[in-house]
Amino acid sequence: TQVSSGLSTDQVVALATSQVQGMTTDQVANMTTSQVAALETRDVAALKTAQVAALTTTQINKGLTTDQVAALTTAGIAALTTTQLVALSTDQVVALTTSQVAALKTDQAAALVTTQIAAMETRDVAAFTTAGVAALTTNQVAALTTTQVESLTTSQIAAFTTDQISHLTLGTPLILD
Repeated sequence: TQVSSGLSTDQVVALATSQVQGMTTDQVANMTTSQVAALETRDVAALKTAQVAALTTTQINKGLTTDQVAALTTAGIAALTTTQLVALSTDQVVALTTSQVAALKTDQAAALVTTQIAAMETRDVAAFTTAGVAALTTNQVAALTTTQVESLTTSQIAAFTTDQISHLTLGTPLILD
């Protein structure tokens, strides 16, 4: 299982996608952050869900680049544990695509920390499923910016509980003369 840890970053770059896919979960888990960062985005996109689930929080936070995070498949995103998801930096969260956000399971949405929620682009917040919106904690709802709230659909707003609604930070209304 130590095969991967002996590879230089140049050797990791030279791996074919099929070779990366052939790595065991133990080999993936034993990669250094430099080796993870050296993976081509096409290789990251081709990772099996079990391989994604095998990534350590350090590999995710210190190894994966924002381009690599954006390259993860929706199945790969759905395979992340809540601990792995929380390990994403705010830059990595910003790199998530709308498809990836839509693929988040309710426990994953509920696990995001407030700084991650606040960093999300409005189009990504709008990509939450109604179940994902309903799963947000009141602290997460309070972290939403006015622009993020404005991006939500009527179905998403309807999915909020009364407790969630009471924690929304709404913009200052305009007074027209």
